[in-house]
Amino acid sequence: MDIQNAINNLVAYALKQGLIEKEDVIYAINSILIDLGIDAADYEAADIEALAKELPADEIEKGTFLENVLKVLDDYAAANGLLENDSVVYRDLFDTKLMGELTDRPSNIIKKFNEKLAESPEAATNFYYEFSKNTDYIRRYRISKDMKWIAPTEYGDLDITINLSKPEKDPKAIAAARNAKQSGYPKCQLCWENEGYSGRVDHPARENHRIIPVTIQNSKWGFQYSPYVYYNEHCIVFNSKHIPMKIEHDTFCKLFDFVKQFPHYFVGSNADLPIVGGSILSHDHFQGGHYTFAMAKAPVERTFTVNGFEDVKAGIVKWPMSVIRISAPDVNRVIALADVILNKWRGYTDEAAFIYAETDGTPHNTITPIARKRGEDFELDLVLRNNITTDEHPLGVYHPHAELHHIKKENIGLIEVMGLAVLPARLKKEMADLKEAILSGKDIRKDEVLEKHADWVDAFSKKYDHIDETNIDDIIQNEIGEVFMHVLEDAGVYKRTPEGQEAFDRFVKTL
Repeated sequence: MDIQNAINNLVAYALKQGLIEKEDVIYAINSILIDLGIDAADYEAADIEALAKELPADEIEKGTFLENVLKVLDDYAAANGLLENDSVVYRDLFDTKLMGELTDRPSNIIKKFNEKLAESPEAATNFYYEFSKNTDYIRRYRISKDMKWIAPTEYGDLDITINLSKPEKDPKAIAAARNAKQSGYPKCQLCWENEGYSGRVDHPARENHRIIPVTIQNSKWGFQYSPYVYYNEHCIVFNSKHIPMKIEHDTFCKLFDFVKQFPHYFVGSNADLPIVGGSILSHDHFQGGHYTFAMAKAPVERTFTVNGFEDVKAGIVKWPMSVIRISAPDVNRVIALADVILNKWRGYTDEAAFIYAETDGTPHNTITPIARKRGEDFELDLVLRNNITTDEHPLGVYHPHAELHHIKKENIGLIEVMGLAVLPARLKKEMADLKEAILSGKDIRKDEVLEKHADWVDAFSKKYDHIDETNIDDIIQNEIGEVFMHVLEDAGVYKRTPEGQEAFDRFVKTL
């Protein structure tokens, strides 16, 4: 595909996917020619409408068609000095600029969303999700490269992903980011100012990004999708103001305010303390989507009643982490009981269970809340969290312990809490190399990269009568799932032992 065909195909794609109208075609072509530095006299016009009808629908749906077109355009930009460096970071900055030329103004997208919203919440989110993929804000061809599988455990089927869609920065880009002038605009990647922002080496371009305003508790919030969608319709709901996250009464109100507007979505918040919190604690935000996680499917194994809240169902969920589930048709009653549980947990200490509300004035107890509508009931899962550290566990007592770090070392945030492991990209190659080493009988301990997996392999190998090419892939995937289950157990403040559950009941009795 030469540069002429790439330009024509890109504009035809935009027309076919409804990003532009036929009246916009010439304007779009000229905008792209300007970005590419091509003299219009050198451009040969094509019948864009006819071309649009011939484009391969299956390749468009997978994202591979757009991937191939943008590669030609990025190659041209690199060859003609339009990129500072020929790397994925600078290519992303450039091709996002091109896609921005084909992305409608925010006001028009908001208008279309609201027209669909008048039909139903599902119609509105379906429109917006497809739009976010078609503009390449969600890069489908990268998402499809993520490794995903289901791992059966005693707590249900856990979702496992090895994240490959977020591009790694090359050394030149890292150096450029370090030497670049520090910018306070946008303040973070969740700020509204990202909409249409051209990006820089340490901040992604967002010319093709459009935000939907939503009203949450009488204030302006934004609704968007995650560009790295870890699950179906993975969305982010964020405060229009750059203010820190905090779990409090208003948090529960805000979560249910969103659920009432989009009852087919769940929405939850990361905890508000380091170690047990999310990656961006500086900007008040939630994550949600159209997906049912293993935790939502997990049953309540012990019910209890709180005095004064006899009308609210409450129970402890069968889950590796410590989860209280409350529900009722009256959302205000659910919120009122959530306030009681949060306030009690914030100040709760049980030395016998190694639960300390604070040490030396530093608070440790908080909650990860997840809200949803289930039938006629409003339901809230409250995951008890504690971020205390010790000399033995400097990264956190209720954090993946050191023997699991070969698979998962990062914080356990909202998504993992619900049963979806987001594992580092390094594991793709490590698992492939590990498979080869196991089958060939190689001494794993002599491999400086694989050595960290040796104890794990020794342990799980004893469980199987034989390991060969017919079963090794399933074994490795299932054993990774088993590790993730133990990761969640480590993060649980009350262990799944008789003593741990007795301590959990002690807390419940204080409510």
